[in-house]
Amino acid sequence: MTATTQTVFEAAMALPEQERLLLVERLLDELSPDADALDDDELAAELNRRRRDFELGTADPVTWSQLQAEE
Repeated sequence: MTATTQTVFEAAMALPEQERLLLVERLLDELSPDADALDDDELAAELNRRRRDFELGTADPVTWSQLQAEE
């Protein structure tokens, strides 16, 4: 993290929670669309593939608490 980024981060953290939320929303709105974003059909196909992998026992399931701990 650069010094400028750190300064901006610290200033943002000093804002009230509601203003931080608005800031996050505005920043996300400014990001370009993700090139890897899936349309509805692609998302459905991916979810079906993941369900099939899980049912076949070839998926490596992760619990919600494990995902939270990774953050």
